[in-house]
This record gives sequence, C-alpha cells and structure tokens, in this order.
Amino acid sequence: MLGAGDTAPAFTLTDQDGHSVSLSDFAGRKVFVWFYPKASTPGCTAQGCTLRDHAAEFDAKGIDIVGISMDTVRKQKNFATKQGFPYRLLSDPDGVAVHGFGVWGLKKFMGKEYDGILRSSFLIDAQGVIERVWAKVKTKSHASDVLVELS
Repeated sequence: MLGAGDTAPAFTLTDQDGHSVSLSDFAGRKVFVWFYPKASTPGCTAQGCTLRDHAAEFDAKGIDIVGISMDTVRKQKNFATKQGFPYRLLSDPDGVAVHGFGVWGLKKFMGKEYDGILRSSFLIDAQGVIERVWAKVKTKSHASDVLVELS
C-alpha cells in the first residue's frame, strides 16, 4: 500500500454518470479517495453515508471526495442514487487504481480468507502527493475520524 509522501498513481476511470474522471482533474485541489470493497453492502453504505453527511465540511477544507471500487458503472450509479451521495463514485473493473494504490490484498471474513479490496483512504494534496493514509477504517465514523485528524 502506498504511503504518505508517495506520488499518487495516475488513473482515468468512469464515474456513476458515465463521465471519464482522471486524478489530474483534481490538480490544484486536495482529493480524498476512499476505496471500498463492494457497493451497497452494509459496511460500504455506512462509510459512504458518513462521508455524505460530512461532505460540506470536506468541501470547506478544499477537499473533494471520490469513492472507488471494482463495481460496474451501473452498480455505482444505483449506490450513489439510492444513498444521495454528493460526490463521484468511480468504477475500476480492471483494478487499475486499486492495484496502483496497493489496496488489493488478503482479507478474512467469517473464518474465510480471500483476496479483495482493503478498505482504505488517501488524502492527496494539490500536487498529487499522498498526504495521509487511513488503512484501518471504522465505517460508521470514518468521516468524523478523518476530520478530527485534519483539524
């Protein structure tokens, strides 16, 4: 997994509305990228909703929010619409960003081990350098936890 001080890898992915989005689109502004395992699952919904509920506070700090998973554009659209997310969700079906940021790895759930997206977030500065990383995420309080750290 990439760490603070690393240059964020370039990517161009499709958002929930079918628009092409590149990391370079955020040049000159900070961006908070949260990687999540699967749209519309309980943990991902809780995490997405806490970011939704604090989106104005991120914006006031000059930080855009972008969510990325390997779900299809259609699933991202359904997730964003149902939850009223005011930020973009990007579809990464080939794992370009997922692997570039190093958030693919071994996970354990209910006694089973499997490979998948490691729930994690990155704050990328206006020059495209990773400023902070959250590798251990509490889904229900992630946004407020991040905002406390950024205060």
